[in-house]
Amino acid sequence: MKEELHAILKQAEEDLKRAQTFFDLNNLKSRFVGKKSVINQFMKRLGSLSPEERPAFGKQINDVKTKIESIIKATEERINSKLYEQSVKAASFDYTMPARPSEIGSLHPISIIQHQIEDVMISMGFQVAEGFDVEDEFHNFDALNTPKDHPARNLADTFFIEKDVLLRTQTSTVQIRVMENYKPPLKIISPGRCYRNDKFDQTHSPVFHQLEALVVDENISFKDLKETLNHFAVRMFGTSCKTRFRPHFFPFTEPSAEMDVSCFNCGGKGCSTCKNSGWIEIAGAGMVDPNVFDAIGIDSEKYTGFAFGCGIDRITMQKFCIPDIRFLFENDLRFLRQFNNFSDYNINR
Repeated sequence: MKEELHAILKQAEEDLKRAQTFFDLNNLKSRFVGKKSVINQFMKRLGSLSPEERPAFGKQINDVKTKIESIIKATEERINSKLYEQSVKAASFDYTMPARPSEIGSLHPISIIQHQIEDVMISMGFQVAEGFDVEDEFHNFDALNTPKDHPARNLADTFFIEKDVLLRTQTSTVQIRVMENYKPPLKIISPGRCYRNDKFDQTHSPVFHQLEALVVDENISFKDLKETLNHFAVRMFGTSCKTRFRPHFFPFTEPSAEMDVSCFNCGGKGCSTCKNSGWIEIAGAGMVDPNVFDAIGIDSEKYTGFAFGCGIDRITMQKFCIPDIRFLFENDLRFLRQFNNFSDYNINR
């Protein structure tokens, strides 16, 4: 056993001499003097010796352990000294050298447009409300009058995390939570990320940004909805932009419509971006279905309301003449640097 202890001490001296970092040192410390170290294994062997042999052998073990701990302490001081020298060397520089040019960052184009939309809506009396990216089926589907067999609830269209828990497919979930916690009248917008299992192409992305608006009060009509959307379109795209409304269906609004704006890429003539239609869908809208009010305890006989949602990404493409939505998600600095000189208020064309 004495020879084994001597071999361990020699091995520890050699290995600690080669240690260059505290990571190396900690590993060696654990190996030689830790709870599961070779030294502790020797301590366990004391029980197999006779009472006469134990004191002498125990002393040998303690002597070797003390020497190894002394080497470890010296190694720690050596590594500390080396790191200090490196830090001093790294900190020394020539104060007379010219500074490196700093690059000024900017907001992402999506953030720029989101801020402008919020400013337009706030000027119309709306308040901003935010919610969770991860939602439950009740707030994302059930409370929004979406049937159990609706295609949107299919695994092929929605990103489910687990049963009844999913990545929200729309920011309408925020509207439900606001109506659960506040009484009418309500006038809110809810911007944020949404997630759908869409194919990544020129105008679609599985992760996209949406802004929804909700108004609930007495005597709200479809006329109020159209006037709000028309005012929004004028403020966002200018008087030269053409708009149109098309009848549509949404589970949570009745009647429903979609609003299109003339294609920014071809000016309405027809191209691959607008699929040769001359129009790009910007917003879905409609009067809040009474079933939605009933699901969250609002008197549908007394109150009416409207809601609409717009794609922030598509509006960004419209405002900046970006032909492909994928540019917004590639983080290409050559693309993003084009927006360094833009602010929230100088992007009207």
